[in-house]
Amino acid sequence: MNTGTLISYGKKISRDELAVIPTPDATRTHQPIPHHKIVKSLIETLSFRHIGVLKDEYAVSGNGMKMFGILDLETGFEGCRFSIGIRNSHDKSFRLAVTAGLRNMMFNGDFTPVLAKDSKNFSLQDCLCIGVDRMQRNFEPMKRQVEQWQEAQIADVTAKLIIYRAFVDGELEAPSSLMVAVHRNYFEPLHQEFSTRTLWSLCNAFTSAFKDLDPIPQFKATAKLGEFFSKVQP
Repeated sequence: MNTGTLISYGKKISRDELAVIPTPDATRTHQPIPHHKIVKSLIETLSFRHIGVLKDEYAVSGNGMKMFGILDLETGFEGCRFSIGIRNSHDKSFRLAVTAGLRNMMFNGDFTPVLAKDSKNFSLQDCLCIGVDRMQRNFEPMKRQVEQWQEAQIADVTAKLIIYRAFVDGELEAPSSLMVAVHRNYFEPLHQEFSTRTLWSLCNAFTSAFKDLDPIPQFKATAKLGEFFSKVQP
């Protein structure tokens, strides 16, 4: 079945829509796991740890082979809520991977592959348990990092230099066409809470600009942002 006629690449989809994406037939060396089955197992794994999911959304490539998703969690701290990013592919283009993040802001580093699902003794549940445990250990460090960025006042020239490094020097995997939007979001913020000249406000300027991207490029750019900021902070 051609999933290009089933799900539009240019929009995010629900968990129910994800369930209708067909899964390729298994081969002797490769056993694809349906995207929706992985998501279901992830939500069950979270529930075992008493972590609820408030909202989730997904995007797939035109042929249905690649999937990215974000699950907003009930867990968080003042002004922020944790989220989980997940990706999976049926064509071996990348491994099943997860990452921890903050809703509408960024992920804490790139997607981290979990156990190889092509192994003979692969257990999806065990695999996701390891991934979730790893992410939970990142929650407190992420909270401390956000608090540091919220207090980190930066000069205008520093903010411009970070934006320059991201798009002109190409240190961030994101379209250079977003540079103007990031600059405008930071120096002319729409929300009063981001009017302070801090690293946290600059992070928001980036993620707000990412909203103009199609879903999969948006997920990819957001996944790279935390790593980028950890390298450029003054």
